[in-house]
Parts: sequence; C-alpha cells; structure tokens
Amino acid sequence: MTASTRPSIWLILAMGITFAVLWSSAFSVAKILVTHTPPFSVSALRFLVAALIAGGLALALGQRIPSGWDAWRPIIILGLCQNTLYLGLFFTAMTSIPAGLAAIVASAMPLIVAALAPAVVSERITLGTVAGLIIGFGGVLWIMGVRVTGGIDPLGLALAVVGVLALSVATLTVKRGDFGTGLLMVVACQLLIGGLGCVPVALLLEDVTAFEVTVPVMFAFAYQVLFPGITATMLWFGLVKLVSTAGASAFHFLNPIFGVGFAFVLLGEPVSPWDAVGVALVAFGILMVNRRPRAAVPAVRSPGPAPPR
Repeated sequence: MTASTRPSIWLILAMGITFAVLWSSAFSVAKILVTHTPPFSVSALRFLVAALIAGGLALALGQRIPSGWDAWRPIIILGLCQNTLYLGLFFTAMTSIPAGLAAIVASAMPLIVAALAPAVVSERITLGTVAGLIIGFGGVLWIMGVRVTGGIDPLGLALAVVGVLALSVATLTVKRGDFGTGLLMVVACQLLIGGLGCVPVALLLEDVTAFEVTVPVMFAFAYQVLFPGITATMLWFGLVKLVSTAGASAFHFLNPIFGVGFAFVLLGEPVSPWDAVGVALVAFGILMVNRRPRAAVPAVRSPGPAPPR
C-alpha cells in the first residue's frame, strides 16, 4: 500500500481503538463465564451462535458462501488459530493465572507478528516500527508489572503462550488470505470452524453439562457473541487488510490499558497515577508504528552544460 492510498491515520486510530475497547472488555466478561461454565464448552457454544448470526446477516446482504479449497484453507486456519486455540486456550489459562499476566502474554503478539511478517507476507519492517513496538510493549509491562502477584501456574502460562502464537498465525493468515467473499461471511465461517474445533476438546476434557445459568452469565454470553465475537472481529480483519500487520497488531498493546479501566469501573480495582506513564508509552509506540511514511522528494537534476550548436 503506497502512501497515497494509505487510509487516514484518524480512520486507523478510530478502528484500532474501537477494536481494542471491545476486545479488552472480553477479558473481564470472560471471567464471569469461566467462573460458571466450562471454558471450551462455552467457547464452542458462543462461536457457533455467533456464526449463525453473522452468517444470516451476510446472506441477507448478498455475500456468498466461500467455495473451493483456496478460499476455505485460510478460513480453516483462521478459525482454528484465532478461536479454538487462542480464545479457547486463553479462557482455560485464565482459570489458573492472573489476568494481568495473561494480558502481558497476549500483548506480546505484535512483536511476534513483526518478527514473522518479512518472511511470511513480505512486509518490510523499519527500525521505526521495531522501536515503536518495543516502546509500546514497554508501556504494557510498566502498567501490568505491579499487578502480577502471587504464584504462576506453569501450565496456565504455557497455554497462554501457545494461544498468543496461534493468534499471530491467524493475523498473518488474514493478511495473506483471499477469501473470495464479503468480510461478514468470512467472520461467520471462521467462527463456525472455531466452534467446531472446540467441540471435541470440550467432550474429551470437560463436563459439558456444568453450566450455571444465571442472569449475569446470560448477559456475559450475549455480550461476548455480539461485541467481541462479531463486531470486534470484523474491525480487526478490516484493520489488518488496511494497514501492515505490525501496525494493526500494535493496537493489542491497548488491551491491558482498557482492561485495567474496565476492572476499575466494574470491579473497583485501584488505578495509580503512574499508569499514565505506561499509557503515554503505548500511545507513542502505536503512533510510531502507524505513522504515514514521508513521500520521497524527487531529486532536481542539474541542467548541465548547454549542447553544442
């Protein structure tokens, strides 16, 4: 994408920040679900319900179901990596590790994507991009470091690491994929694949009947389906297609910040004035990664000596 066709930085920021707000809210809401439901079982159910809703809307808008292996191969990879592995494993990990640690692990994704992007999607990563990613991740560590207390469960940490690696693969798949249909239909199909991928894991490892159906659980389930599940996923896919994978991924640095904000509002957890330092680092890092490159100034050629007459 050239500088002339690159979208406005304000559009990028609006999409990225809205995505981050919705995606961050999922962590707090997920805590409600995993406290009262088996993680893979509830993930399978919410992915399949979200797939039905998104697929129905996509068909109503005239978007066709993808056909052929070339279209379905990236959708299968995307659904399994982003939903079954990333979200399923993170739901499971958050039953045994602190939410702050989970947020830090998840926020390492932009660094992984930046390391893989040159080889996988042939994106050139500049020194400014690398510096912005490091500064942004430093802001995440600053904010979340003091919140990670208590012991760390090695299995929970390992599940989170595998999950963030899967999300990195999913991000690069979105960039490379040619799905042959509209964005909403792609979201529906990958949700379907993700839900089906969770079913055997749930049947093998969980008591699929261990659901506590309460009003908070029903509200949390509906919220996860409509907002993180469908709306945030559409924003994320659109953002990855608009800008570089590193630029889109940098918005994941905002997730711990908004996560702390939701915890403050919903759970009364304290917020320190020092958190503003981390917020500033994250904001500066995102701007560095997504800044518009300067247009090259054409060289002025010397007229040279006049030709002989």
